Amino acid sequence: MSDEDLAYCGSRYAEVRDALYENPYRKGRSGEAPGPLPMFKSTIRNAWSGAFSAHADLMKQAAGRAVDSRADLRWGPDGKGFRRIVAPNGICLLGVWEITEESEYSGYFKQGAKGLIIGRYSSDGNETRRGQRRSLSLAGKIYPTMDPNHADPLIPASFMSQEDLGGMHTDFINDAMLRNAPDVTACRRGIYLLILARAGLVFSLVDKVADARQLHEIAELGKPEGERTRCPEHMLLKMAPRQARIQGKNLDFRDEIYAHIFEPGASEPTGSIVFDISVSDCAVNIGIPGFRRVKVTNWRRIGRITFTEAVASYNADHVVHFHHPGWRTNRNDASTAIRSGGRRIR
Repeated sequence: MSDEDLAYCGSRYAEVRDALYENPYRKGRSGEAPGPLPMFKSTIRNAWSGAFSAHADLMKQAAGRAVDSRADLRWGPDGKGFRRIVAPNGICLLGVWEITEESEYSGYFKQGAKGLIIGRYSSDGNETRRGQRRSLSLAGKIYPTMDPNHADPLIPASFMSQEDLGGMHTDFINDAMLRNAPDVTACRRGIYLLILARAGLVFSLVDKVADARQLHEIAELGKPEGERTRCPEHMLLKMAPRQARIQGKNLDFRDEIYAHIFEPGASEPTGSIVFDISVSDCAVNIGIPGFRRVKVTNWRRIGRITFTEAVASYNADHVVHFHHPGWRTNRNDASTAIRSGGRRIR
């Protein structure tokens, strides 16, 4: 945790958006021009650094900060941000979150809710190309406004969604099933199981549950004071069936996303990526930690996310921060939070 984490009181959407566009990796305002993209490594050494010594435990610090800090931009003392221990390679997306169907839930799960969203699509590991075993994920922050130039700082609601944490052979991002409580098949990671195991152990100690993130921040965003929180247990994000499928052998997921947004050779975005938002409260967990299946039934589509901008940049990988909603014993009751004041209290 740094001074900028502790001093956080919200951000402006335009401020975060401008930061993402400051330093694209390639030519073009969004870095959309063809060419090589950087590959940052998620290493066993970094994941276990300090675990058995008097030095700082980097993973434990990162896990606590991910839950405790709601800062949207973390510049660090030198203005260069921080290297991520996991999911180091990503691309940021900008668009609109919208709930179009009736639901019994509160906040930004309620019909009619509409706000700006900034997401980061990433691969949790060192594999980014089609044909490799990847665990694709989408983290997001939803602002309770449709004004991209709103003057006052706002605190967005965050969420996490991902494929099987052990990885999958999902060739097209169209087919990725991104859930806030994904399956876990740890053995698929090979030697890099040591990174997954370390992250799971640390998050279990810091915030009780390692492989799922609750959705209460969305259910409380814009909710009138005094109204009861009503939050779904499970959320699924999947690209809409009508979305085009981008062909290409060994295609990097970042270029696949660019191809949805930009026509070949175009310098301005004209396309979009639409994700259907589905929710459910019916699920059964099967298995043990590291080898878990979450069998969810009765999915109901209640809305969509429409992304119309994409940018792969240094700040998208090192500066923008996606807060992990803290675990609650009762997801609808803030008084049952596992952490408070920067430490675990339950």
